[in-house]
Amino acid sequence: MPLIYLLRHGQTSWNAEGRLQGQAETDINDLGRSQATANGVRLAGLLGDAGAFDFVASPMRRTRQTMELVRGTMGLDPLAYRTDPRLIEVSFGDWQGHTFVELDEANPGTTAERSKDKWNFVPPGVGAESYRMMADRVRPWFEAVDRPTVCVTHGGVIRALFNIVENAPQKRSATMEVHQDRILRYQDARLEWL
Repeated sequence: MPLIYLLRHGQTSWNAEGRLQGQAETDINDLGRSQATANGVRLAGLLGDAGAFDFVASPMRRTRQTMELVRGTMGLDPLAYRTDPRLIEVSFGDWQGHTFVELDEANPGTTAERSKDKWNFVPPGVGAESYRMMADRVRPWFEAVDRPTVCVTHGGVIRALFNIVENAPQKRSATMEVHQDRILRYQDARLEWL
């Protein structure tokens, strides 16, 4: 497999408030813009010849904003990248836009069921997904990567990749911290935060 650098989109106000974003469209905030810019500086030093890399992002607004800042910081055309719908975040269905506190206030105990098996839990609502379902969507993208790649995606997708690549236990994959101010490198069949 080729070298892949993965970035989570920069912080949004919903991230800061603990709101479930899923597939809802949100914008990165000031901190998110500074995270994207810093990651662009770091990537410029890591890549060497950026022309040898494919640049791909989730089609969601927050990932595109992040990619465009990263590329602009690197001195590249901000818009010269592609998107892939398989990289979109997990759908939280009816839960999108809410905090866990709000969900439990409206329906006491509703999030306890998710805590028992976060990997396989499907929230209520049309189109909602479990992490397992999302991993099944992401795996074909990962397996098709055929050249060095820079990918801007979401926390859920990165969690799925830890399960796919390193066979990380489902519980660990579903609950691990996914940084917005660091770069994740896939090389030699392993993932490493830089």
